[in-house]
Amino acid sequence: MSLVHVVAVITTKPGQRAAVLKLFNANVPAVLAEDGCIAYEATIDTENAGPMQSAFGEDTFVVVEKWASMDALGAHARSAHMKEYGAKTKDMLADRKIHILSPAA
Repeated sequence: MSLVHVVAVITTKPGQRAAVLKLFNANVPAVLAEDGCIAYEATIDTENAGPMQSAFGEDTFVVVEKWASMDALGAHARSAHMKEYGAKTKDMLADRKIHILSPAA
């Protein structure tokens, strides 16, 4: 399998989004340096997007990722820096949904 997209919807406990994003952003350089990482970015609701938007809310952020392969994504999930990030943030999270997607042919 080739190119893999990931959309991770992360909901923090109330008022914890900024703290989790600070830890996330500190981890980004290590993730971007991984073999097979093409893109890795946290995103939040765009203000004033109007009626076309279905907002996630103030305690949620969405990580948009692109990986060269499932093997690269698997190595990412097993990496020491991701395990450390997970341990630091686990008590601040309310929910996490990971969507792994492939390009439509």
